[in-house]
Amino acid sequence: MADLYPPIEPFSSEWLDVGEGHRLYLEQCGNPDGIAVVFLHGGPGGGISAGNRRFFDPQRYRIVLFDQRGAGRSTPHADIDNNDTDRLIHDIERIRTHLGIERWVVFGGSWGSTLGLLYAQAFPDRCLALILRGIFLNRDQDFEWLYGHGTRRVFPDYWDDLLAMIPESEQNDPVGAYYRRINADDEELAHQAAKEWARFEGRCATLRPNPELVESFLEPDQAWHFSRICTHFFVNRLFMESDRILEQADRLAGIPGVIVHGRYDMICAPDQAWALHHAWPDSELRWVDDAGHSATEPGIGRELVAATDRIASRFVTAAG
Repeated sequence: MADLYPPIEPFSSEWLDVGEGHRLYLEQCGNPDGIAVVFLHGGPGGGISAGNRRFFDPQRYRIVLFDQRGAGRSTPHADIDNNDTDRLIHDIERIRTHLGIERWVVFGGSWGSTLGLLYAQAFPDRCLALILRGIFLNRDQDFEWLYGHGTRRVFPDYWDDLLAMIPESEQNDPVGAYYRRINADDEELAHQAAKEWARFEGRCATLRPNPELVESFLEPDQAWHFSRICTHFFVNRLFMESDRILEQADRLAGIPGVIVHGRYDMICAPDQAWALHHAWPDSELRWVDDAGHSATEPGIGRELVAATDRIASRFVTAAG
């Protein structure tokens, strides 16, 4: 994407032991003396990529990226034991203290926006600002939109493809049905289910069809990590109360934030961004009128880069 910063390589990479058998892949890029920012990937289970580094000015940011438990290069691969939302929140804080960072900007998209909000509510004094894309609040209506009446009505063909491998008796609970198959003893069935779950996500993620993005979701390791962890979290409703984020919105007071949301986001329905913006007076909402959900869409990428640039200018000016 031409509007992102040029590709860069990490100046540091390591595996951080966070206990309970989990080791997180962790990398740092950009300026070691810059404004610290932590990148929270989506999914759950999505993992980081080289392109994620490019939302940030490498001259002004110390960019911290990591794969959440079981995702990407973290080990054990695709592991769902001792893997839940509160543990991930505390992993973020452990990374901050491990790196000796006092306060940082939190950047997250989709599931990463959910996790970023929960982290900020748990540790508000550690957050300089939030930059969030594709808001998912996990209210009952948000879950029902994604895995029920919303995507089913907008993408009836994709929905039928998702249900094709599930008996009619289980089709009222596709999350549970896929969770059971992905964790079945039949390895061939498990990987086929993971592939179909990932295909559905990739097909729904953009305003205009993007076959290359869908293919990236279907890469075997990526599909397995993403689908096994994603269904584990969603069958457990993200291990959180449905109204937790909005009920605790007062904990975000004083933290500046930018919300970027595609006007035609069919994975995270846009009313979630609107509700969050109204509950969080320190936020700025930027609609992208020619985009769906994915950060790979040009309009969303431009808005995210503009947001990181504005936040960097704000804190560089304040420090100067």
